[in-house]
Amino acid sequence: MLILASKSPRRRELLALHTESFEIEVSNADEPEFSGGEVAEYVKELASIKAREVAARHTEDTVIGADTVVAFDGEVLGKPRDAKHAKEMLMSMSGGAQQVYTGICVIKNGEEVRDAVCTSVVFRNLSEREIDEYVATGDPLDKAGAYGIQGGAGEFVKTISGDYFNVIGLPMKRLSEILREILKTHSEW
Repeated sequence: MLILASKSPRRRELLALHTESFEIEVSNADEPEFSGGEVAEYVKELASIKAREVAARHTEDTVIGADTVVAFDGEVLGKPRDAKHAKEMLMSMSGGAQQVYTGICVIKNGEEVRDAVCTSVVFRNLSEREIDEYVATGDPLDKAGAYGIQGGAGEFVKTISGDYFNVIGLPMKRLSEILREILKTHSEW
């Protein structure tokens, strides 16, 4: 069985576009805060922590872990603490470029394959009013960097370079490659 170790409804939706044969099991692992270094390594480690915790309970299954963060101006932005924090994040990114990193980890029979994908997103200049209106929807509160490109914040985007699905939270092309590599067949995929 294929298991997605994530509570993200967006990851669930993306994976469901490619297969209906999977289950969700949320990881209970503690996630360390970013303490410096390479952002790509950080998200790979977060994805691995999630996948390992679930794989320990499902040793016969294939487990997918993923984690997404936004890097902007030397900071790593996870999910905002509250609406005020979401507004601060969005105001700071207005008119600027950020990098969205998603780490993915697939574990099968003790073998672990992990990687990170980075996509550059540039916001147009945003008004305080449109940020306030977006924050009031509640949409940014459960998303890394305080925005969902597939929702209302899609109109904030001036350009994107890289994998659009990565910005949503699951780089499907790279995940598919890893699954083919680790499974050597599409029997579960």
